[in-house]
Amino acid sequence: MAISDFERYPLTFGPSPLQRLDRLTAHLGGAQIWAKREDVSSGLAFGGNKVRKLEYIVPDILASGADTLVSIGGYQSNHTRQVAAVAAHLGLKAVLVQETWVDWPDPLNDRVGNIQLSRIMGAEVRIDPHGFDIGIRESWQDALNDVEARGGKPYPIPAGASEHRLGGLGFANWAYEVAEQEKALGVFFDTIIVCTVTGSTHAGMIAGFAALEQAGGRPRRVIGIDASATIDQTRDQVGRIARHTADLIGLGRELRDDEITVLEGWAGDKYGIPVESTLEAIRLSGRMEAMIIDPVYEGKSMAGLVDLVTSRAIPADSTVLYAHLGGQLALNAYTGIVP
Repeated sequence: MAISDFERYPLTFGPSPLQRLDRLTAHLGGAQIWAKREDVSSGLAFGGNKVRKLEYIVPDILASGADTLVSIGGYQSNHTRQVAAVAAHLGLKAVLVQETWVDWPDPLNDRVGNIQLSRIMGAEVRIDPHGFDIGIRESWQDALNDVEARGGKPYPIPAGASEHRLGGLGFANWAYEVAEQEKALGVFFDTIIVCTVTGSTHAGMIAGFAALEQAGGRPRRVIGIDASATIDQTRDQVGRIARHTADLIGLGRELRDDEITVLEGWAGDKYGIPVESTLEAIRLSGRMEAMIIDPVYEGKSMAGLVDLVTSRAIPADSTVLYAHLGGQLALNAYTGIVP
């Protein structure tokens, strides 16, 4: 099969826009830097990268006859907010398990930002004290069982949609979308920078760009910047999902280990906790480009980009595409940050 053989339910305005970051490029004095803006790609509750994944999952949801989407994330999960948005859009119910993934002492953490929007959209929010883990959780299974016990028909969507069998397709298609935009603009992005935690955004890109190269396209690097602070688990998950997605879209060969790059060094000690490089990246992005990024994901991947460009680990003659995955709403739960 090819990516075009999979049914897709449109939830975005169309291709997410590309933005030249000229002031940031000049400031860093190296590679040319662009951003692809998933944060402004959809009208569903401020969008974000998970909407693109859900486009390939919605047809399966509808075919299943489910009446309730059941998912899981932290208090400020961008993913659960986007699941709530898609449920509202489809006229379905949503049950969201919101765990204590981030050890951050903000008194409004469970009332503002993403979780506030999920409640506005009618989702049933279940606060749970368990800590961060990118794996399958018992609390999520309990929620599925509760929906069934009440006579509902649940549809399970794991954290980040990453462990869903179709979870990598959205960003495999993203790679094809980038290739079409490159043709239109006469540009080629030899390096892609993306934040990675649960893994399927990064994994889908790896599979999609590998398929493009297999069809005669130019090679490029897809660099994941770890924000999980559980680097080994994340590397394993990215590799597994990438290989599964590559099989789904008919790559026809095994992915090489050198195609799966997850770099550590900017996550800090714990998921969701900003470190000084995170705050510096948030300030730099805002003051150079008025591009707002968050302290959990994009602040970490932008910090990685800055260091890789200034150190020339990404050569000065490169053209870099930074994947902005959304998540700015989480800033509301970090009121102690003064950038």
